[in-house]
Amino acid sequence: MKAVILAAGYGTRFQRDVVSDSSGRFAHLAGVAKPLLPVGRRALISHWVRALTASGSVDCVYVVTNALYHAAFEDWAAQFTNVKVLSDETSNNDERLGAVACLQLAVTRFNIEDHVVVIGGDTLFKEDFSLSRVKERFSDVQAKCEDGCLVLSYRCGDDETKKYGILEVDGDLRVVCLKEKPLPCETESRRACPCFYVFSKKSLPLLGTFLEEKEDAAIEEKDAPGNFVSWLIPRRPVYTHEISGRFDVGNLPSYIECDLYFREKLQDVKSYMV
Repeated sequence: MKAVILAAGYGTRFQRDVVSDSSGRFAHLAGVAKPLLPVGRRALISHWVRALTASGSVDCVYVVTNALYHAAFEDWAAQFTNVKVLSDETSNNDERLGAVACLQLAVTRFNIEDHVVVIGGDTLFKEDFSLSRVKERFSDVQAKCEDGCLVLSYRCGDDETKKYGILEVDGDLRVVCLKEKPLPCETESRRACPCFYVFSKKSLPLLGTFLEEKEDAAIEEKDAPGNFVSWLIPRRPVYTHEISGRFDVGNLPSYIECDLYFREKLQDVKSYMV
């Protein structure tokens, strides 16, 4: 398998928080891309590269960023032998291509014809998450259907459904639909879907089909990768694998919480996510 880490966002909300923070404690984070933020003893994205490599889940990691942060990611990637960085050539948030287009860019540029693990560059998971178990679950899905795909889910509270994409599944844990930020009364499900997907190699051509259909749509319809997942569900078998939760670095408070956990509470750094 290959991995594509989506890191082309501009982190406008996070950077706004850093600038407005009066304590000065986080001034060194100004202008730093969210995936490159220090979390514990390494950059957030380095946790992924280390775990993906140690688990033997993938043989190459592709990182899609933008022109603004391209040089910083190239400098970071120099420490790894299995990481390649690609710029989407945009310079500001208004120009962004959207996550689905960035994924398609990586698939096209690097001629990917393998199964692909897609990971949001500002997301980490709780300590019980295991890439090895995800790989086993995906193998089970593939045994059922060669074009089957896999997404993750974790339990969220009633008041959180309107923040996330919510999966509805059948008795076989096959996804029936993904509802984007529904009210609690609009679904009985409490399965939040983070940005971590395993797309089968047979599903990759559908990225182009999706983008062609959405060519004239607003960027919001192409930006969130969950929009492609929602579109994919009636077209290919998509199953879910449950995890306990995630860290989503969207703003300064969520970053502080994540960094503190990795500094003080992470039990086993070597086995984390492996």
